[in-house]
Amino acid sequence: MSNFVDYVKIFCRSGAGGSGSAHFRREKFVAYGGPDGGDGGAGGSVILRGNSQYWTLIHLKYARHVFAKDGESGGGSRMSGKSAADQIIEVPLGTVARDAETGEIVGEVTSHGEELVLLKGGRGGLGNWHFKTATNQAPRYAQPGEEGLEGAFILELKVLADVGLVGFPNAGKSTLLSVVSAAKPKIANYAFTTLEPNLGIVEVRDNHSFVMADIPGIIEGAHEGRGIGMRFLRHIERNSVLLFMIPADSDDIRKDYEILLGELREYNPELLDKERLLAITKCDMVDEEIIDHLKGELPEGIPSYFISSVAMQGIVELKDALWATLNK
Repeated sequence: MSNFVDYVKIFCRSGAGGSGSAHFRREKFVAYGGPDGGDGGAGGSVILRGNSQYWTLIHLKYARHVFAKDGESGGGSRMSGKSAADQIIEVPLGTVARDAETGEIVGEVTSHGEELVLLKGGRGGLGNWHFKTATNQAPRYAQPGEEGLEGAFILELKVLADVGLVGFPNAGKSTLLSVVSAAKPKIANYAFTTLEPNLGIVEVRDNHSFVMADIPGIIEGAHEGRGIGMRFLRHIERNSVLLFMIPADSDDIRKDYEILLGELREYNPELLDKERLLAITKCDMVDEEIIDHLKGELPEGIPSYFISSVAMQGIVELKDALWATLNK
């Protein structure tokens, strides 16, 4: 079983506030002690918190019910009830929370320590001493605490990376990531070796670096959910630059590029606003004459690079180009 989980549904309930106290001061030498009921404590809230050490939602797959505790009731001598602790849910950066019923986005967590309140805890009720007036010196009532809230939420993880690799299965994406970073994705000569996003930090000149994501390959019809479909396309939404990768032995590079572009357009047209580069991969398998011929068949309007991850051919130029594009 893969331990990369990027979609989970959870049911949450925040705590109710504690009741205020309707207490009166009763002491031996105080004949008519006034009202002294304390306030109730607040119920616990349910909060998402970003944690850069997490990279998957698997810890929530088996803990889908998250309940915060209720606040304590108030006591005599104006003693306030204790507020309940908030229920914190640690999530990886890039997590989006949606209301499970309406599908509306509640918010997203993109930085370490950032907090998003899913459900606020109920406020504690006021004790009876708050209600003492000139005409009502002995109020016998206090406020009840507010009820807690409950709801179901869908948490989706969208990988945060600067550069996303876009291509059909077996286009050489994992191999590129393995040679430009310390990431060790699974590599084999068949489709869908990569079943989950892999992130790698790519070092460029002058101690600069950027994050590259190798994402499962697109197949035609991915936007309809074929293959790994939607799961894959979700992760591209967060990338600043898209690097399209098509092997040199493709039957028609321009057609393949149009299919990839079409899948992104069908899923979310805004993806086409991102900066795009094209890498023709596996160039160690073809000679100079074929490369010259391929140059005339490339799609227009996109910077193209001929590379071989195995032979380290064109890799430095590609890294420099990606860095320059990221810093436009």
